[in-house]
Amino acid sequence: MVSPLPDGHRTAPGSMPAELPDLLRQHLQAAVEEMEREIRDQVPEYAGDGGGAYALRVERTVSETVAFFVDSVDHPDADARHLTELYMRLGEQEARQGRGLEALQNAMRVSSQIACRRFIKDAYRLGWSRETLGRLTDSLFMLVARVADAAAQGYAREQGQLATEREQRRERLRDALVAEPSPGHEAITELAVAARWDPPRSVGLVALPAGAPAGARILPPAVLAAWDAPVPYLVVPDPEGPGQDRLWPALRRIGTAAIGPTVPLTQGAVSLRWARQALTLIERGLLPSGAPVRCADHIASLATLAAEELVGATAGAVLGPLLDLAPARRQPLAETLLTYLQSGDNAVVAAERLHIHEQTVRYRLRRITELTGGRFSDLDGRLDLMLMLSWLVRSGRAEESA
Repeated sequence: MVSPLPDGHRTAPGSMPAELPDLLRQHLQAAVEEMEREIRDQVPEYAGDGGGAYALRVERTVSETVAFFVDSVDHPDADARHLTELYMRLGEQEARQGRGLEALQNAMRVSSQIACRRFIKDAYRLGWSRETLGRLTDSLFMLVARVADAAAQGYAREQGQLATEREQRRERLRDALVAEPSPGHEAITELAVAARWDPPRSVGLVALPAGAPAGARILPPAVLAAWDAPVPYLVVPDPEGPGQDRLWPALRRIGTAAIGPTVPLTQGAVSLRWARQALTLIERGLLPSGAPVRCADHIASLATLAAEELVGATAGAVLGPLLDLAPARRQPLAETLLTYLQSGDNAVVAAERLHIHEQTVRYRLRRITELTGGRFSDLDGRLDLMLMLSWLVRSGRAEESA
């Protein structure tokens, strides 16, 4: 027990009793032990052996906090940098462990409650004035607020660092997935583990025009994005698999996009190359824009683009007299022949697709036969012919002057 402050040692209003620090130090160890017990009882994260070394570190920090508080009663300008650095490191460790600050904040709350309870008890027992009690509790809450802010700063700083490191790992993984030649399945798997990315069986690459709207950049976390690439792209895991309900609405928000073929994990460069080819066709107006386009739905157009130089150089030998016609006559004949071949040589279906009368289709086919001497009636070379006609119609060459 501590004797009350003698009457001769009462202080003037507005100041702390000179003996107060020594009186508090007499109960310092008991206060720390009570705080440690209550923290273990009330904060599950620090209970028993489960808390481990970190729980012991928190308890030691509480002990240092109480000691600093007692010392600062008669030294209000005491340097608290060491103490705030301790709390910043505690906040950093909580972030590294993937936890929130709730447990640490609860430990500080428990400690504050115990300190206030002891202050009130001593105030009655030792005859402290109401002003002394108020100044003590105010000082306590100011210190708790200060160290809590330090813990929050440390937590935020570490979270930012972790986010930067995680993003850098994701970028390295993304680059490896589209590298040519591929670094191999094992290397990609190691990068995926480091980036906390579950390696899928397949990937699909999505090529995007530059300047995608910011709101459209909200994508499922498994999607790896390269927004700043010259031709932005996305790496989509298992695009044909389950669980992609969130992906396709997000792609539709982006608008124009080209979706490459689904490929094994080590062939991302193949998917990206064809996605960019399709995006080129979109930009040239040869494929529809404003919505995602799948390469798998436009194989003939992509194949023609890949061999465009060869197709253009040999078009005259294959298409012959059709190219000699004026654009106004060449365009409808080329389009009709292409649609007829795509319709399985069915004039009725071709007419429906072209929105013209069946007899018009038959008339144009006869005209083509007259011009070419019936060369397009042979089955040999039909695939080449369809590729040539597709290039002629889709590229706009059918509408240009020879």
